[in-house]
Amino acid sequence: MNIVNLNVSIPIPESKALPDVEFFDPPMCCPTGLCGPTLDQTLLDVSEMIVALQKKGLRVERYQMSSHPQVYLNQPEVMRLVREKQMAALPIIVVQGQVIATGKYPKLAEIEKNLNGEK
Repeated sequence: MNIVNLNVSIPIPESKALPDVEFFDPPMCCPTGLCGPTLDQTLLDVSEMIVALQKKGLRVERYQMSSHPQVYLNQPEVMRLVREKQMAALPIIVVQGQVIATGKYPKLAEIEKNLNGEK
C-alpha cells in the first residue's frame, strides 16, 4: 500500500506574490522619468527611495498605465481613484495591498511606517 502525504505546502512563486510596495506612476517619458534633458528632483528622490527599499530585501514594483494597463485594471482601489480623480490621483502608492498616498510621492519614512503596520 502506498501512502501519499497530501499535507504539502506549495510556495507561491515570487513573481505571483504581492509586492511589498507598488508605485502607480503618472505618465512619463520612460519607466523612471529620469530620461529628459533636466532631472526632476522628486523623481530622482523616488528612484533613490526604491533602491533603499530593495536593499532592505523588499519587493518594489513600479507601473505606468501605458505599459502596465492590466496591473491597473487588476487593482480595484487604484482604478476607483483614477476614475474619481483622473490623472490627479497619480502617483498612487500601495504598501502591502493598502493605498497609503495619492497625488504625491511619500517620503521613505512614511513608507517604512506603513510597512511596520503604523499609520
